Amino acid sequence: MDLNAPSFQTFRHDGLDLSFFDKGDPAGPPVLLIHGFASSALVNWVFPGWLKTLGDAGYRVIALDNRGHGRSAKPHDPALYHPPAMAADARALLDHLGINSATLMGYSMGARISAFLARETPERVRALVLGGLGIGMVEGVGDWDPIADALLAPSLEEVSHERGRMFRAFADQTRSDRQALAACISTSRDLLSVEDMGRIAAPTLVAVGTRDDIGGSPQALAALMPNATALDIPNRDHMLAVGDRVFKAAVLAFLEQHAGH
Repeated sequence: MDLNAPSFQTFRHDGLDLSFFDKGDPAGPPVLLIHGFASSALVNWVFPGWLKTLGDAGYRVIALDNRGHGRSAKPHDPALYHPPAMAADARALLDHLGINSATLMGYSMGARISAFLARETPERVRALVLGGLGIGMVEGVGDWDPIADALLAPSLEEVSHERGRMFRAFADQTRSDRQALAACISTSRDLLSVEDMGRIAAPTLVAVGTRDDIGGSPQALAALMPNATALDIPNRDHMLAVGDRVFKAAVLAFLEQHAGH
């Protein structure tokens, strides 16, 4: 099996056709990967080597394209992108595959979606890896309205906002539906409360790059949770931390302990 080029399947949930892959060892402990904003299962998990890393370690590796992203349906209604709705997509994928519980690993927006899923249906979550999002989960990640404006601008040249330029260039590079992404960014940043985080009892690894100016402190978020540890991903920003070797080694050690091998 070529873990570098997974075949995708489709399932239907909430009136949307959603795309996913299911690779690795079918008998291994399941790990469900949930990608970040403006990314996709391929960009977040295949190209940086996570599918190969986890597959080689004996895990069943499942990843979906979130609504609005990748090969999944791309509605333009902002009301459809609140985190509970996106968490329900991930839970529906587990149902579709007949999986009672899995380890969830999310990056950035995917970490938020994973936390919402763990809060709402803790029995479905064996363990959590929250990448690229620390205390920003609770306190917010700054003003992202300029990113929606950047996504809808006629061209990159007309965008002056630095973070907006970064995400607009990324969206152009991945040939994304920019109107769907603008809808998503406007409603997908709902916060979890201190009390919400305190109720998530699953073993959790919170990992954020030391040069990440978006996610916030992993230590501050982990301190709110009863069974969480924090990891600084050295010298990595928000975009580069996801494929980092230190991050991968820490995740493999964490999964060995908590994912049910």
